[in-house]
Amino acid sequence: MKNPDMAKVMYTVNDRPMVEHVVDLALTLQSSRTIVIVGWQKESVMKHLEGTGKPVECVVQSPQLGTGHAVMQAEAPLRGFAGDVLVLSGDVPLLTHATAQDLIDHHRSTGVAATVLTAVLDDAAGYGRVVRGPDGHVTAIVEHKDATEEVRQIREINSGIYVFRQDRLFDGLHHITPDNVQKEYYLTDIFQYFWRHHFPVAAVAADDPIEIRGVNTVQQLEEARTVLAGRP
Repeated sequence: MKNPDMAKVMYTVNDRPMVEHVVDLALTLQSSRTIVIVGWQKESVMKHLEGTGKPVECVVQSPQLGTGHAVMQAEAPLRGFAGDVLVLSGDVPLLTHATAQDLIDHHRSTGVAATVLTAVLDDAAGYGRVVRGPDGHVTAIVEHKDATEEVRQIREINSGIYVFRQDRLFDGLHHITPDNVQKEYYLTDIFQYFWRHHFPVAAVAADDPIEIRGVNTVQQLEEARTVLAGRP
């Protein structure tokens, strides 16, 4: 958003910060625990969420070493928790309760290690493609720049929203490394560990791709405001 003084998730959509929309979604899904990983400009996020009075736990990620590293911060608070872990993104405020519940229900009905929320786009250029096997399970998530022409024909993309079995999640996170240009821990690297150990990964496609859109620009923020304002 090109504003060094404000956390992106604190930009408002319909008079509430994006992160609050995501927290509210988690709460309406009757989450046992709602943990918000905070980092840059964390004070403003923590102060706002504390002021809402909602049952949220904030955990600081410092330093900030990628998406996988962010989820690692939830391991200690969730020690002893035996349920499933839903990973949401603080800058994706349009995800609906119905879609998130479908994702959770599908995950629980299949007994897989993880379930990926996907979307099918008319133009998937630039997005990570979801490759499925004959049984419908995910066999690869391939970034656009690494994809063959055949894989680039796939229109199903990864949203970055997942449900994991708690034990599989934190075991897998112990096996990912920051062996990349950014020297960060990528959450998607966990799937390579799952596939090596034959832990199945499922996928569910959102009915409306707009739900999984992240907000990264002022234009996208305005679009999110318009979409939410038009919902009943």
